[in-house]
Amino acid sequence: MDRLTEHYLQTTHKVFTTYRALAEKALAQVSDEEFFQTIDSESNSLALIVKHLAGNMRSRWTNYLTEDGEKPDRNRDGEFIIDGDTRASLMAAWEQGWTLAFEGLQQVPDLHYTIKIRGEDHTVLEAIERQLAHAAYHVGQIVFLAKHLKSEQWKTLSIPRNRSEQFNQQMEEKK
Repeated sequence: MDRLTEHYLQTTHKVFTTYRALAEKALAQVSDEEFFQTIDSESNSLALIVKHLAGNMRSRWTNYLTEDGEKPDRNRDGEFIIDGDTRASLMAAWEQGWTLAFEGLQQVPDLHYTIKIRGEDHTVLEAIERQLAHAAYHVGQIVFLAKHLKSEQWKTLSIPRNRSEQFNQQMEEKK
């Protein structure tokens, strides 16, 4: 494997790890009731977003080098319905999805290797970028919704409001 590919895969692993941690820190702040709460009839709950991301990752990363990334047993529409799901079962599926993603990154033969998603050819590079964008999109939703639900009780996951200058100064002092 060439150095650029190694660097790209290490960077991708780091970005996935960052997104996952961000989502999990947001999810840790909400109660079980809030986890399943929707803010209107067209919105997804945190539970549904977790279920969808877990289902997507399972489908995309399971045997991705030899099978289509849209598995025949995936019920995407069912990912947006709570049907006997518990927070524990959804978080177990979430864990499985991330495990498959990280294992899949270790199996990359070549970034130009062609795989299929919904019958369409993608290079492994294109598929990874697609997954990164998808994860970022939904992690943003998770953080936004958790922050909305917690309101004044929200504990920031990044630089606190009106503290950028202080943060930058601390970073300079570390140099």
